[in-house]
Amino acid sequence: MQITRFGHAAVLVEAAGTRVLIDPGVFSAEEAFALEGLDAIVVTHQHPDHIDVTRSPGLLERNPNAVLIADPESAGTLAFGDWTPNADGLVTVVGDVTVRGVGSQHAVILSALPRVANVGVVLSAAGEPTLFHPGDTYEYAPEGVDVLALPLSAPWAKISETVDFVQRVSPGSLFPVHDKTISELAYGIYWQHTMNFGGVEDSRKLGQTDSDTFESA
Repeated sequence: MQITRFGHAAVLVEAAGTRVLIDPGVFSAEEAFALEGLDAIVVTHQHPDHIDVTRSPGLLERNPNAVLIADPESAGTLAFGDWTPNADGLVTVVGDVTVRGVGSQHAVILSALPRVANVGVVLSAAGEPTLFHPGDTYEYAPEGVDVLALPLSAPWAKISETVDFVQRVSPGSLFPVHDKTISELAYGIYWQHTMNFGGVEDSRKLGQTDSDTFESA
């Protein structure tokens, strides 16, 4: 499995000859929207840092055969593309990769704000590690996760909850996503607490950039 981060929540997963892009949002690098040869594009929820409605139509034009998978609210409201609604436990097979929906709701930001739909995804294929991208929540902790795309900072999270989530999922390794809300100067505080107390190996083989590419075996 090869994983490429494109800034914040956008992750390209290449496994078993299949290419799946997750959450190309407004904080994502331009390179994410220039990708071609995608087999699927997944949106976990409707917030703009997970789906950029300005740049994504061009991405879909470059990938006309990609399967489009989104949480049910996004699938019903996005004005471009033919999106298939995702749901907790729903399985979509894309090439030789299985995409399984996990969860249903976004984490609570404020009690005054309604919770939107959020459906994370577990990606798996024969002979490959299993990857979990939760979108914006720590609520759901599926079993059998080898690699975790870990939301490192958000208006709905604090570091004790981050570490608790890592411990509950108990993956073999992890890498950070949802990290554009942290300044470069303070980044190490969040990451070191996660590494020191989460008890999980850092998957990355490159430095902290918008477009790290690494392999997980």
